[in-house]
Formats: sequence, structure tokens, C-alpha cells
Amino acid sequence: MNATRSTDIARSGRERPERFPMALIVLHWLIAVCIIAMLGIGLYMVGLPRGLPFKAVLINFHKSLGLTIFLLVLMRIGVVMVSGRPPLPPMRAWQRAAASATQVLLYAAMIVMPVTGYLGSSFNTYGTRFWGLLLPKWGWDDKGLRHFWFTIHEITAWIFIALIALHVAGALKHQLIDRDGLLRRILP
Repeated sequence: MNATRSTDIARSGRERPERFPMALIVLHWLIAVCIIAMLGIGLYMVGLPRGLPFKAVLINFHKSLGLTIFLLVLMRIGVVMVSGRPPLPPMRAWQRAAASATQVLLYAAMIVMPVTGYLGSSFNTYGTRFWGLLLPKWGWDDKGLRHFWFTIHEITAWIFIALIALHVAGALKHQLIDRDGLLRRILP
């Protein structure tokens, strides 16, 4: 252990947390940027009038980006299963529980969002194009089922936004108040 590191540990009274593997760091930030774009596009496009050609372009881009994020999330889950995650720094039990619950709910939202979007699109006449490739539909033109899946999609989006805000607030708390080095684990 070098002198600077041992001085830092002595000052903080605890070991610095390990870093995430580079593959997880890259996937984390790539997914984060894509999700912010996805949510912004989704919120913008629902307010556009029907029949606007630009809205159709945005909807298809939204679908393609959403399915791409879904594939990246599956890849991230696979990398986590293979490489694991660094342990959390020492913290109160309620903070550890809140961090774990938020993480599980974020992953759930990242899976529920594209699945419900795809299912909602399966119950209309247009289907889903993935970067131009028409994917198989799992349904038929059914306004009730389309509304059901898109309602879950929309509710999940608002929950997802709240979870992202909570995740960012927690990271900032650890960085600015606790100064426990937690954020450094995931920075490039």
C-alpha cells in the first residue's frame, strides 16, 4: 500500500471501495445516457399531434432505442453475474436496504419499460421496427390491450424517473456529504 493511500485510509477511517469492472462502468454510463434520451423523447413525443410525420419518426426511434437499451441491460446483468459487484462501503442498515431496493427497482423498470412498450406496439396495426427491421407481433389490433400495456409503460416511466432521481440523489449524498468514495467506483 502506498503512502498516499494509507494516509487517505487513516484520515477516513475506512478502506476505499473497489471499482466496478470497466465493462460495467461503460455499460452503466451508456445505458444512463440512452435512458435519459429515451425518457426525454418519450415525454416530448406524447404531446405531439397525431398524424405529424415527425412524430412517427420519433416513435420508431423511441422503439429502436428502447429495445437497444433492453439488450444492453441484459448484457449488463450478464456481466454482473459473471464479474460481481464491489461491496458497498460501511453504512447504516436502512441505507443498505434502500440502496439494494432502489437497485432492484431500477433493473425492474429497465426490463418492464421495453417489454410493455413492445407488447403495446404488438396490439396495433404498425408493430415494432427495430432500426428498420419489422419485428414479429405478439398480438392483433386491439385498442383495449394496447391501452393496457401502454398504461403500464407510462406509469413505469414516472416511477423510473423518480427512481433515477433517488439514485442520483443517493450518489451525490455519498460524494458530497459522506465523502466515502462510493461514486468513484463507477466513474470512468
